[in-house]
Amino acid sequence: MANVSVAAEWQLLYNRYYRKPELYPMRWKHVDLARHKVAGAPFGGPVAVIRDDSKIVQLHAESALRKLRLFNSAGHPLADAVWRHPGGRLIGMSWNDDLTLVCVVQDGTIYRYDLHAQLVEPNISMGKECFEQNVADCAFWGNGVVCITEQNQLFCIPDFRNPKPVPLADPMIDEPPRCIAVIEPQYTMSGNVEVLLGVADDPVVLVVEEDGVQRLGEGLLRGPLQKMVVSRDGKWLASFTHDGRLLVTTSDLTGIIIERECEADENLRLIKPSLPEAVEACVDASGHEFDVSRQRTLLRAASYGQAFCSNFQRDRIQEMCKILRVLNAVRNPEIGIPLSIQQYKLLSPSVLIGRLINAHRHLLALRISEYLGMNQEVVIMHWACSKITASLSIPDATLLDILLDKLKLCKGISYAAVAAHADKNGRRKLAAMLVDHEPRSSKQVVPLLLSIGEEDTALMKATESGDIDLVYLVLFHIWQKRQSLEFFGTIQARPLARDLFITYARCYKHEYLKDFFLSTGQLQDVAFLLWKESWEFVKNPMASKGSPLHGPRIKLIEKAQSLFAETKEHVFESKAAEEHAKLLRIQHELEVTTKQAIFVDSSISDTIRTCIVLGNHRAAMRVKTEFKVSEKRWYWLKVFALATIKDWVALEKFSKEKRPPIGYRPFVEACIEADEKAEAIKYIPKLADPRERAESYARIGLVKEAADAASQAKDGELLGRLKLTFAQNAAASSIFDTLRDRLSFPGAS
Repeated sequence: MANVSVAAEWQLLYNRYYRKPELYPMRWKHVDLARHKVAGAPFGGPVAVIRDDSKIVQLHAESALRKLRLFNSAGHPLADAVWRHPGGRLIGMSWNDDLTLVCVVQDGTIYRYDLHAQLVEPNISMGKECFEQNVADCAFWGNGVVCITEQNQLFCIPDFRNPKPVPLADPMIDEPPRCIAVIEPQYTMSGNVEVLLGVADDPVVLVVEEDGVQRLGEGLLRGPLQKMVVSRDGKWLASFTHDGRLLVTTSDLTGIIIERECEADENLRLIKPSLPEAVEACVDASGHEFDVSRQRTLLRAASYGQAFCSNFQRDRIQEMCKILRVLNAVRNPEIGIPLSIQQYKLLSPSVLIGRLINAHRHLLALRISEYLGMNQEVVIMHWACSKITASLSIPDATLLDILLDKLKLCKGISYAAVAAHADKNGRRKLAAMLVDHEPRSSKQVVPLLLSIGEEDTALMKATESGDIDLVYLVLFHIWQKRQSLEFFGTIQARPLARDLFITYARCYKHEYLKDFFLSTGQLQDVAFLLWKESWEFVKNPMASKGSPLHGPRIKLIEKAQSLFAETKEHVFESKAAEEHAKLLRIQHELEVTTKQAIFVDSSISDTIRTCIVLGNHRAAMRVKTEFKVSEKRWYWLKVFALATIKDWVALEKFSKEKRPPIGYRPFVEACIEADEKAEAIKYIPKLADPRERAESYARIGLVKEAADAASQAKDGELLGRLKLTFAQNAAASSIFDTLRDRLSFPGAS
């Protein structure tokens, strides 16, 4: 009988017999492999176990913190470590050839552990694309890994000894593959890794390499593959088909080695026409069942039957599994919410999560939110606010660490909202520390900082944001609360805040701006402000009639001049301000004596011209002397001023005082502009240049005189211009033609 018993253990597969003997009764306790991710090392190596964070499970007496536990092949514990890594869910783990445990998380970060559960530094990244797209699945081989993202892009690290991620060709698939396997580089023709993808609803296998994608198995496969694995030598591919067959082929899918029906399916064949309804009934019945073991039985039956239904909705069972995991979690006696599936659907997951957090079942609410792909922020926010309310005896720094440990789990969570709750509970210091970690828009943070008295931090946040309106909000708030010197010191260290204050104060608050410049030693800027203020007097109607307002205005300019004089860099401005004040004083005196408000704010030249026009030559000479007006400028101004009032006698007398430094051309111009040809004739003969005499005679219509002067100049171009000037006068044109001919042929008489 013993021999018969031993023989019965062997199973025939193809042309070989196999058996599965039990080597060890496992020594571990409370390890349900269905609730864990498991990685066993080859060649009798250790086993790594960690609770599967993609499933909702009952914790019993376990800690909420997940642990990575290492066992030998008999289940004897070797080491463990608390799993505290960021980066999302653990996607997969495996032992490499060096017996280093490689763990891939959702954002593409790879953590490594040795046999003693010690973290091996440094961590490895699968690259920016994996970080942005999230890793959906991965497959390992001896010393490498390949990852597929949620956007169905493939990346691999061929060798962990040189951990450089390499992008593979785009497989161009819309749906995630049903299964993934790898042929190691040492067994491929190209020497690079080849990734096999079982495509959904397509009887082919895609082979993806760095430089291209191949389609294998067309005509060989009868439907999509559910699972597949490559032999260690890379020659064979074992797969499980959609209709329940075990298929062993060559790794290039050119030939079938073994094809075997895995299941006693005669009963299935009998009910084949109604099989979809039967599967649906099993799924539906599992949803109405409260007993977990019966749920499993019904779902296993549905899963088995689904493999033989080509037109059954593939995600129906997965959807029901999700619902049941949630329902079983809340039905637990410790939670005590015995919802039926109909009640759950009417209530909705979001309302259920709201009830859980109101009952302070935050951990379960968080896990359900994560499992269902819902926003976790509301759960963590409620937990944080509840923690603050219930932790009055915990110091701020300690409580901050507790809060940050959980708040960082949710990207984009509003630290400002939690800080506001802390402030309402009288924990202003904690609120300030929380706001310091707020990554979101400063528009939400800055008003809160101001409300809790953190003006300096608010100013820092506002200036860092670059939002001008926000900076002004903080500036006005601090301006109202602080003394001027303290306020000036605060903004001086912030260039943006300082510049915005200066811009505002320059328009509306000159006195504050002067105080600011004085406090910072910017005397030249104070001087410019005073000088600008002096011009504001011009806008006052009383300043236009020789009123005493000119006195304060002159004092402002003189004060500006004294400030300019204190800096070596502003000598020009100092001199200009000095002369401006002197000119205003003289102009004011002139307006008082003449009783005409026509001098103030005119230029030196205009002041001289006006004095001459009014006949006040002594005042004009005084202005000339005071401001060291040059002789040439003086002559120009007096000539045209006398011509303006048509004082031709005075003009002639002035021309004879001495030889004019500007020549007689301005005298001629002034007379011609005043349309006094007779006066112009007095000065034209005195022009030294015959060209100027010719042109001046032409301007007053004297043809003969213009021709005589032009002949002296011996300038053919000039003669041509003069001819055009007298184009309507035939006789004049003939004269100029004759002169030009003589110039061209000097021997002609």
